[in-house]
Amino acid sequence: MNRYELWLLTSDISSKTKINLLEFYGSAENLFENINKSNEINLQKNNIAIKLLNNWNNEYIDKIDRLLKTHTVKVCTYFSKEYPLKLKNIFDPPYALFYSGNMEALNENKNLAIVGSRRCSSYGEEVTRLIVSGLYEKGINIISGGARGIDSIAHNQCLNREMYTCSVLGCGIDVVYPRENEKLFNRICKSGCIITEFLPGTKPFAYNFPKRNRIISGLSDVVIVIEAGEKSGSLITADSALEQGKDVMAVPGSIFWEQSKGCNNLIRQGAYPFNRIEDLYELLDIHVECEDNDKRKGYNGLVGKIYEIMSDKPIHIDDIIRLTNIDIKQLYELLFEMQLKKEIICLSGNYYVKNA
Repeated sequence: MNRYELWLLTSDISSKTKINLLEFYGSAENLFENINKSNEINLQKNNIAIKLLNNWNNEYIDKIDRLLKTHTVKVCTYFSKEYPLKLKNIFDPPYALFYSGNMEALNENKNLAIVGSRRCSSYGEEVTRLIVSGLYEKGINIISGGARGIDSIAHNQCLNREMYTCSVLGCGIDVVYPRENEKLFNRICKSGCIITEFLPGTKPFAYNFPKRNRIISGLSDVVIVIEAGEKSGSLITADSALEQGKDVMAVPGSIFWEQSKGCNNLIRQGAYPFNRIEDLYELLDIHVECEDNDKRKGYNGLVGKIYEIMSDKPIHIDDIIRLTNIDIKQLYELLFEMQLKKEIICLSGNYYVKNA
């Protein structure tokens, strides 16, 4: 980017105004030259021109320029070819996105947003794992917000399965929030993408996240809320999705759980309830071929290894561990997912059997 483009990028005016100005003037340099001519200020208001001129900050422009030249951080504007196409269809698209990783995949596949409580329950955690595993090898990108709880679980589950995932931040791309997710973000950058509309150095102020949430929903074809209290930020994402004409799905939960009140209210208001992975397939228009009960397709990796040793004869967990050599914690997660999909049945005494 040249210095005129960096100047407009860092100027304190709205994204909508920046887009309108560039559509009128054609380039940031032409805009700058025109607002310097006292007789050619063809802007909505003179105070916009004054603000733009006052926003020329050589020191900050140099800082952004150095950051972009490290090649780990990139930027695209509304007019760039790599700009996510789905964002162009929302009411208030961001003018620019800072990103690290592969952003082009967002335009190549369908995108599902998974959002939920930061203080999630084990139920919410298991449902998140079920959803991600159910979308394995289905060509679906997973979008979330990189927060604690459901967001982090969704990202990690994708990375563990080598699926594409994108994290949308509510701060500058050079600011790690929450701090404990630094390794997670580094992993996402290698095989997925981290994006933000906020300028480098922007702290994670509370008012940033509602703005961030409209991007999460805007990038997605469907938004699913795993767990949410009555005042959860995930409900803002759901509201943004509805305003953008996107489908919203919610996971029902116990009427006694605070984490489920928001989801249950969404369902009462018309959101699609999630009862099985096939519900999500329908919204995402995923077609699954009919499978023979004894020769089911799609069993790859560790799940395939487990299913291969299963039969109509009960097998003990110790024998499964011995035959598959899978870590016991990971094994229990996989077995739980297979039970939810009704692929296997757990019998008393830690015995498992293939579901006929």
